[in-house]
Amino acid sequence: MSVPRPLLFFCCLWYLCDAATGTEDFPRATNITWISVNFKTILEWQPKPTNFVYTVEISGQKTDWKKKCIYITETECDVTDQLQDVNDTYRARIISSLPTIGEIPEEPVNALSPPFTPYKQTIIGKPKIQSYQFSDDKTKLIVEIEDPMSPYRLNGSFRSIRDFLNNDLRYTLYYWKATSTGKKQKTSTTTTVEAGVDKGESYCFYVQATVPSRRENRESQESPTQCTSQTGSGGLDGYVVFIAVIIAVVLIIVIAIALSVTLYKRKKSKKQAAEKEHLPLNHA
Repeated sequence: MSVPRPLLFFCCLWYLCDAATGTEDFPRATNITWISVNFKTILEWQPKPTNFVYTVEISGQKTDWKKKCIYITETECDVTDQLQDVNDTYRARIISSLPTIGEIPEEPVNALSPPFTPYKQTIIGKPKIQSYQFSDDKTKLIVEIEDPMSPYRLNGSFRSIRDFLNNDLRYTLYYWKATSTGKKQKTSTTTTVEAGVDKGESYCFYVQATVPSRRENRESQESPTQCTSQTGSGGLDGYVVFIAVIIAVVLIIVIAIALSVTLYKRKKSKKQAAEKEHLPLNHA
């Protein structure tokens, strides 16, 4: 059966156009991954492009597709500024194409990322212990924690992750006597954690952040462990403070002695010079 000439012409034209654009020669992005810490979010994927480029588009449930990284040869894209509604769920579309001038084809070679909700999925960074001290009666260890900062600003200042997580962000203090391995814990919805301790005992402790509403990525990494004694506060052991004071006093005394000797020598030199001026010229 012969093929009608109009149909044959159309098929040949379609084939030539497809061959010219070479769309099917571009590999699709794979292993698309969201890397997000404290709401700073990087999109990563593979493979490294050779004779083509990538363009990244982002869309949320409440927003339309927007281009972010256009005609790039890298395999990552910082999409933080496109995810400022941290409660929205986003998807990324990574397009493979030639770096041509003009609009991207209506049906380009592209790959769709898994969904990503910053509020539920961003990793909480390692907490920072700002200071600690014991209460006046030495029965409580009071630890102050600094909320990690997000990359988002309000009135020119960076906002902390608490501005987004509110009371869903909690800190747990894990503490134990320096002479024991028995670990206790105390949780707080604020940046201050108070834990009951025994008088006269030294303690070691660390802090971990938690987002209880999550199923995944609920806990942050642990902060560095710190140890102190009942005489310590603000992150310095009492013994260290004592040694520092002694060193400071010794330095002051040494400086005072050196200054006195210098002044004495200068005064003595001036006196000798004055005495020589009053001596007779033939004095030997």
